[in-house]
Amino acid sequence: MAEQRRLPPAVARMWGREPTSRRGPQPRLDLAKITAGAIEIADAEGLAGVSMGSVASRVGVTTMALYRYVGSKDELLDAMVDAAIPEPPERGGLSWRDYLATWTRANRDFLLERSWLLSVDRLVPPMGPRRMYWLDRALAALADTTLDEGEKFNAATALTGYALTDATLVHGMSLGNARFDEAGIQGAGDYGEMLAEVLDPEGYPALSAAVRSGVFRGAENWTDDADFRFGLDLLLDGIEALIARRA
Repeated sequence: MAEQRRLPPAVARMWGREPTSRRGPQPRLDLAKITAGAIEIADAEGLAGVSMGSVASRVGVTTMALYRYVGSKDELLDAMVDAAIPEPPERGGLSWRDYLATWTRANRDFLLERSWLLSVDRLVPPMGPRRMYWLDRALAALADTTLDEGEKFNAATALTGYALTDATLVHGMSLGNARFDEAGIQGAGDYGEMLAEVLDPEGYPALSAAVRSGVFRGAENWTDDADFRFGLDLLLDGIEALIARRA
């Protein structure tokens, strides 16, 4: 007999599946209020400022009382990640490709707007209702294509991963690098010149040729928007080619 699976408490609360007791006084707090308080702290101080004690103080209860609603900080982080995510963009009359381009950019942008999300290792796999709705909208955009359900899911996952990777890179570069600053490296162009000096064409023939061709030359920023669009178009071209093969 298969073992019956139970939803983790925090997941059950996010989905409104936790049974409520009709006896005794009703609790004056709920997961939504607690999560909102925790997100306010993270927005102001970063994820380092979020603790069970700081959240309890923000919502006006003792730390021990907070554990009546949230079993652990891990549960709190799960709820925070989901609640911090905005609604996905509306599709309107966009084609599947145009919508998924908009969807992926919006996915990247909300991670940059709340960069503390990049410090949480609970971004995958999704379990909360908001993140599931993002996934649902991506799958819906592919509903009328020739892809099977597994291929649609994998396409959405690949785009999600690309948004996360690009957001991580952009955020990391925006913080600066003390060692690069000391060396006078202010951007991608300076970085390319440094690589050209140290790369041995015999040991790194392909990379040396690319650097010497000027791939970093003229780039004002570490991560230009054109780079994001290039990678996104590669992914969308691949999805489009797969759809054509399945037709």
